Amino acid sequence: MKIQFAIIALVSAALLVKSCKKDDLINKQATTPTPYVIEKTQGMPPLALPADNPLSNEGVLLGRMLFYDPIVSLDSTVACVSCHRQDKAFTDGLRYGKGIRGQILGRNSMPLYNLMWQKKFFWDGRSKSLREQVLIPIQAHNEMDMNLYDLAIKLNNSNRYHTVFQKAFPGQSISPATISKALEQFLVTLISFNAPIDQLHTNHDTLAVIGPEALRGLKLFMQPKENGGADCFHCHSNIPFFGNNSASGSMANNGLDLNFTDKGFGSVTGKDQDNGKFKIPALRNVGVTAPYMHDGRFATLEEVLDFYSSGIQLNSPNLDVNILAHGAQLNLSEQQKSDIVAFLHTLTDQSFLTNPAFKSPF
Repeated sequence: MKIQFAIIALVSAALLVKSCKKDDLINKQATTPTPYVIEKTQGMPPLALPADNPLSNEGVLLGRMLFYDPIVSLDSTVACVSCHRQDKAFTDGLRYGKGIRGQILGRNSMPLYNLMWQKKFFWDGRSKSLREQVLIPIQAHNEMDMNLYDLAIKLNNSNRYHTVFQKAFPGQSISPATISKALEQFLVTLISFNAPIDQLHTNHDTLAVIGPEALRGLKLFMQPKENGGADCFHCHSNIPFFGNNSASGSMANNGLDLNFTDKGFGSVTGKDQDNGKFKIPALRNVGVTAPYMHDGRFATLEEVLDFYSSGIQLNSPNLDVNILAHGAQLNLSEQQKSDIVAFLHTLTDQSFLTNPAFKSPF
């Protein structure tokens, strides 16, 4: 009998040890973030991921949850997705964004994609990093109106988030730092390089890929005015991004106004020579991000082309040197404008607009 008890005790002990080891393994798997792998496509530039915030499956999921959850606003009514819908390349289709308590914001909501390669954020370029940028709308009184430390407490008290944060950032507390890192991890995965124009990397028959009208538009887009082109390339030919290639950097005045009710970059720097300058947007997915310009004044791409054809305020202070060099309106024909619009639609990445990895996780 004593021998039987001894054997049972040994077996039980062995099973207990094995169980503990198994539990330790499960816990280790649960608290050790799994690296997130970004699949590179042909034509995609080298990755520019944050070295101090390595992507993980757990971190990206957490950021995705925070992006879609109105818990980040004071009264839990507004989320990041309120102004940034996937089917519109993470814009909202409104002239001006709308914040907490229905407050109308002063500018158009910018699209969100290929953010890891950007150097300035917001229309006025006030932020130099994505990690800094994500916290500003949360705190803004007319957007989400949420104190970051109160948000950390709110998330810590949520059954949904306490464990998820620990899996994403083992041993770290829920704080403004981990909140911003999680959002950064999700946002840098929003990569768009699979539009029809990108098929030229594998199919060099341009006419077959984008068609004759769009091909004419591409040529107009890339040609200077003196050669009969539309001269778009000076600001928007930083391929593969199609933006941010101005001689004056990524901030420019494109001649919208003679007098500035919104000083743009000048309101950030305090310098008169920066008044009226705004971030030059990349043009990928521009076909689905209407309305256009920092104040959403143009409802369609056709209206945008009408402006660049005949509506530029050539006497606008701080006018971009590339536009100033023309000395005259572009005076594009209706056919030329139609061709350019056709080309711009070849920059629409349907796989990006429907990618399930970017949809709500709830």
